[in-house]
Amino acid sequence: MEPTRPVTAASEAHSVHDPADALAELVGAGQLVPCLGGVERVAVELDQAASTQSHPVVADRVAEFLPWYSSVHRGAGFRSRRATAAYEAARRAMLSFAGRDEDGPDVAILCRNTTEAINHLAYRLRLDPSDVVVTTVVEHHANLLPWGRIAQRRYVECGTDGTFTTGDVIAALDAGHRKPALLAITGASNVSGWLPPITEIISAAHERGVPVLVDAAQLAPHRPLPTEADFLALSGHKFYAPFGSGALIGPRALFETGDPFLAGGGAVDLVGLDEVIWTAPPDREEAGSPNVVGAIALHAAIDALGAIGWDAVADHERALTGRLHRGLVAIDGVHLLGPAGARNGAGLPGAETLPVAAFTVDGMHHALVAARLSAEYGIAVRHGCFCAHPYVIRLLGMDEAAVDAYRTEVLAGDHRGIPGAVRASAGLGTSGNDIDSLISAVSELAAGTPPPVPYEQDPGTGDFFPVTDEPGWRNAAAELGAACSRG
Repeated sequence: MEPTRPVTAASEAHSVHDPADALAELVGAGQLVPCLGGVERVAVELDQAASTQSHPVVADRVAEFLPWYSSVHRGAGFRSRRATAAYEAARRAMLSFAGRDEDGPDVAILCRNTTEAINHLAYRLRLDPSDVVVTTVVEHHANLLPWGRIAQRRYVECGTDGTFTTGDVIAALDAGHRKPALLAITGASNVSGWLPPITEIISAAHERGVPVLVDAAQLAPHRPLPTEADFLALSGHKFYAPFGSGALIGPRALFETGDPFLAGGGAVDLVGLDEVIWTAPPDREEAGSPNVVGAIALHAAIDALGAIGWDAVADHERALTGRLHRGLVAIDGVHLLGPAGARNGAGLPGAETLPVAAFTVDGMHHALVAARLSAEYGIAVRHGCFCAHPYVIRLLGMDEAAVDAYRTEVLAGDHRGIPGAVRASAGLGTSGNDIDSLISAVSELAAGTPPPVPYEQDPGTGDFFPVTDEPGWRNAAAELGAACSRG
C-alpha cells in the first residue's frame, strides 16, 4: 500500500502537467558547461541513476537548518536539542516513506548509503558460512559482494532480455536441501531500469519462511517502496538529497541483541575496560557523530516527493521512458539492452522499466560515446558496467573466452578493452527536450559524424579524452580520478 501523501497545491497543479516538461527544476538547472570549440552549452544531466541533483526544497531546508546545527542526542544546549528533534523527525519520516508505522516494530537506521546499509545488515544477521543467501545476477555489486563474505550465494539467472520471473525466483528458493536464510533482491535495475514483480516475489519468499531484503536504491526516487519487504536499503543521493545519508529499515528485534556493526560512542549505556553494555536500537547501530545534515536532507526529499505525488512521478517518467526507448531503437547501429530492446526493439510485453536506457553503438567504444556526448554536446551519461558486471556481461552476450581475455588485460593494468555500454537515465528534472537532445546527438555519432578533434584512450582508466588544450578538457579531465567505467 502506498504511504499517505499530503494533498497540496503543488500536487494539484501537477494534474495538468505536460509530461514533456521537467517535473521539478533541480539545483543547477540551466547551468552552462564548456564544450569543444570554445562554446558553452546548457548541461543535459542524463546520469540520474548514479546521483541526482538536489531538489530545491532539500537545498533550502539544509540552508535553513545550518544555523541550528549541533551534535545530537547528548548536548544540553538549545541548538543540540533542536538538532536532535530534527534528526529524530527525519528518522520517523523515513519509516513513513517506507510505509511503516512510525511507532511500530521496525526501525530506521540512518547510515551513509545503500552499500553501507547492506553491509550493516550482512553483519547483523550473524549468518554462518554454510547459510544460503539467494540473490540474482541482476544485482548491483552492493547487493552481491557483502553476501559472498559471510555465506553461500545461490543465484537467480536472467534471460537474454535481462529479466527473470517469479517462478525463476521460486526455483532458486526451493533448490538444494538448505532453506535460504535470506532473499536479497533489487527493486529496480540500475542498468536496464527493469522493475521485477517485487510484490509477487516477496510473497513467494514469505510463503517459504524466507525473509527479504530489497535493495531500493534505484526504486526509491521513482515508485513507492514495497511495504511487505522485511528489510529495505536506500540512498539519499539517488532521490534528490545528495548530502551523504541513507537508511536501513528492518525489524527492531534484530538489532536488540549482539554487537553493532560499528562500535563507538553513542552506541552504549556503560563501558568499562573489560565490559560494554550496548544501548537500545537505533542508537546502538549509529556509533559516532551522525550525519545530521544528511538526515535533514532525507526528510526534505521525502516531503518534496510527497508534495508531487507518486502518480505524477510515474506519469512523467513513463512518458520519458517511451520517448527515450523509442528514440534509441529507431537509430541504425544503436542497440538497446534489456527488456526495452528485446525482440528487435519491440520491447518485452509486460516488462515495466524506469526512464533508464543502456545501449551500445556499432563501431564505437562505450567510453568514446560517453566522452563525445559530454565534450561536444554537453550531455552527461555514464558508461561501463555500472557496478553490475555479471548483469552487463549477460546483456552484452559475452562468452567465457571474452571475459577471460578482459580479465587478463585488467590484471596487466590495461583497461582499454573494458566491456560495457552507455547508460542514459532520467528523473524529475528531465524534460522531453533533454531526451530529444540525446537522441539527436547519438544519431549523429552513430551516423559517423567525425569528431572536431582526435580523442585518445587512457590505458589505466579506459576513458577517452579529447586531444586539445582547451580549458576544462585534456589535462583537467585526465586528473579527475578513477575511471567512469570501473565499479
